[in-house]
Amino acid sequence: MDIQSIYQKTISQWGKEAQYDQMVEECAELITALKHFRRGKVNQQVVIDELADVTLMLGQLRWMFGAAEVDSAVQKKLLKLNQLMEGLKQHKQETNNGD
Repeated sequence: MDIQSIYQKTISQWGKEAQYDQMVEECAELITALKHFRRGKVNQQVVIDELADVTLMLGQLRWMFGAAEVDSAVQKKLLKLNQLMEGLKQHKQETNNGD
């Protein structure tokens, strides 16, 4: 199964705007599933299914916007997150040493 071919078929069939709207819808469904899961209204499989839908749409949007550009942005975000975590770790160590 060629995933890029599938992505191209979806664009040809429904167009880019529809795929943007579909992503919004899938994200909303995941949000709802997570809220319901936290309240015990649905099981883990419901969340997994919604995650699968969002993952498929993320892949499609990544392809549409350019994988290299998205991957570069992800790396920058990971670096920033790592710096934040290191800063928090350092702060915690300094706080614990001050006791």
